Amino acid sequence: MKISKENKLPFHYGWVIVFTGTICIFACLGFGRFALGMLLPSMAATLNLSYSQMGFISTGNFLGYLVAVLISGFLAVRIGSRRLVFISLLVIGVSMLLISRTSSFIYLLVLYTITGMGSGASNVPMMGLVASWFTRKMRGRAAGFIVIGSGFAIVLSGKLIPYINRIYGSEGWRTNWMILGIAVIMISFLCLLLLRNRPEEKGLMPVGSDGTELSQPSGMGRPGSNIYKEKVVYLLGAIYFLFGYTYVIYATFIVTTLVQERSFSESVAGNFWSWVGFLSLFSGPVFGTLSDKLGRKAGLIMVFSLQMFSYLLVASKLPDMFLYFSIFCYGIVAWSIPSIMVAATGDYVGTERAVAAFGFITFIFGFGQITGPAIAGVLAEQTGSFTSSFYMAAAFAGMAILLTTFLRKPHHVS
Repeated sequence: MKISKENKLPFHYGWVIVFTGTICIFACLGFGRFALGMLLPSMAATLNLSYSQMGFISTGNFLGYLVAVLISGFLAVRIGSRRLVFISLLVIGVSMLLISRTSSFIYLLVLYTITGMGSGASNVPMMGLVASWFTRKMRGRAAGFIVIGSGFAIVLSGKLIPYINRIYGSEGWRTNWMILGIAVIMISFLCLLLLRNRPEEKGLMPVGSDGTELSQPSGMGRPGSNIYKEKVVYLLGAIYFLFGYTYVIYATFIVTTLVQERSFSESVAGNFWSWVGFLSLFSGPVFGTLSDKLGRKAGLIMVFSLQMFSYLLVASKLPDMFLYFSIFCYGIVAWSIPSIMVAATGDYVGTERAVAAFGFITFIFGFGQITGPAIAGVLAEQTGSFTSSFYMAAAFAGMAILLTTFLRKPHHVS
């Protein structure tokens, strides 16, 4: 295939991929996972769900997500990332429409588990496309803009869902699920229209190419070779696990801590969390770009340092004014680790194996998300405070910094 720098658009088509990726993450994670918390209260009231059943619904979604991310790399190789993203988003949208008509816990659990599978199977290949469309010096920035899709969805769902509930009352959650489902289905067709698996399909080279190389990696294994033999993949997985373990402790318990231990009103605590959502919109682009300039190791160390500081500020019970700084430190780096990890997998294993590698480390990351809040909750129950939980999160963030120092410079640049 002839590769050319010619481009009919006033910018490289790779940035269309980034825009489409942002919309994809907006749908698969923003709506597919993060909207649940806003919908659960009214669903629980209508369907008479217990607290344990509400927990099982969330767990089912996450288990579906874990299964999907583990096999998504294999599926992307077989049918292509573009088709996999389309099919997965379609599955999410249809499952949401069916959830809007559900009347039993079991039906809801099965459907939302399927939603989780769609989320994982669309997120991983979408992020993996960054390695094909961008050279090493541009991947962090590109991935950074894609991951903020979740932040936009959090902001939108935080406004839309309560508004619909006010209009439709106790059954408003059904209308919300229907609206979200239709939106995701529409986005799935937009992704099918705009996404391409490789720059060569548009007669282009990757963004950042100097004209001497294609998007094919220049080392570290043949296409489809075993990523499980690469030691660096396990190191990245361990670092990503620690991120999942720590960030979700803060996300899960910070509002509860502010209300129960600092005597904040729920509205004030909610405003704190809204600031996290707003600040998170800057996290991916800023620190993804910094990792392009300074290297993945330096970028990860900066982010984990800010997170560790954020956890310590809450745990140390300093005056309330320091909580604002904690919220800032947490929010400004919220989505930065995933964007750096996407870039890092492409750097270390090459573009052809990036999707499989990112899927594997995301699977490990998922276990961190499951175990972190569970252990933090047990600690809080035993001590009567979340202080020990936040100290634990800070210690684990410090451990992530230590592991990051063992990362070596990639053997090749692609």
